[in-house]
Amino acid sequence: MSAHSAADDDTLESCESCGHETPHDVRIEIRTESAKRENAEFSREPYRVARCVACGGESALRMNNA
Repeated sequence: MSAHSAADDDTLESCESCGHETPHDVRIEIRTESAKRENAEFSREPYRVARCVACGGESALRMNNA
């Protein structure tokens, strides 16, 4: 039986900021895309946000590209 470490759970991704394959913290975030208050409730979209553990660089990808 092998020992389990926190590093086993890291998501390795290519980082645009530092240019390396590094661990990333990944989350889903709801973002409002409209600057107009009257349309804001209809313009919320889910984004996949990844933050590089090594350099802190962050990238966001819209999940619904309709």
